[in-house]
Amino acid sequence: GMAMANQAASRSHVPVGLLMVNPKPDLSKLEDILQYSFADKDILQRALTHTSAVSPGRRVNDSYQRLEFLGDRILGLVAADLLFKRLPDAKEGELARALNSIVRKEACAAVAIELGLGSFIQMDKSEARNGGREKPSVLADVCEAIIGAVYVDGGFSSSFDFVTRIFSAHIAAADKPQIDAKTKLQEWAQGRGFPTPQYLEIERTGPAHNPVFSIEVKIEGFETIAAQGPSKKTAEQSVAELFLRREGILET
Repeated sequence: GMAMANQAASRSHVPVGLLMVNPKPDLSKLEDILQYSFADKDILQRALTHTSAVSPGRRVNDSYQRLEFLGDRILGLVAADLLFKRLPDAKEGELARALNSIVRKEACAAVAIELGLGSFIQMDKSEARNGGREKPSVLADVCEAIIGAVYVDGGFSSSFDFVTRIFSAHIAAADKPQIDAKTKLQEWAQGRGFPTPQYLEIERTGPAHNPVFSIEVKIEGFETIAAQGPSKKTAEQSVAELFLRREGILET
């Protein structure tokens, strides 16, 4: 079986791994959804190809990982540019929080779901059977990879327009004044004579270039609570907000 598959693959130049996946998705249908037409269809194909769908030796060139790396940076730059212009009076910390609400994996996964990207993702059968096409982490990665693909295919202005369009709802929501949860918690604690909230880093996971910080907040007399974030600052804001919501100080 495998030898035959290998022969067939070498004849048709299809990477062996791709023999296991769903038939090639209809890229023109996806281009309609994305409202962007690729000059190089192969790059769109690569942006949709999970590592499980290609043989290990081809992963660097045939899966979405490199495009995802690029798309992540493009998304951050476009979002920062838009926020810088739209929030002329925002402090650096407020801009950072607004930016995080746009570029975080949950937002990218939500955009991928809105666009219906899941059905276009190429992955091997077992990965797909295990719900791979619905995994938020995979959906977020593919969303970023497509942004990277638009940038490589059409240049910066194409990717700028593309991100502005597909993230419009998230960018608009980020404009809303973000609560500074740490300050609010500090004021609440002081106002009631409680000690100052203490923030402790309890864990750091993930690779150096993409760490996840777990921070817990302690106020004497209250149960501790923890939250995660891509930086200590954002994790501290998240955990302060969780505390405020748990104690009913912030409306959910």
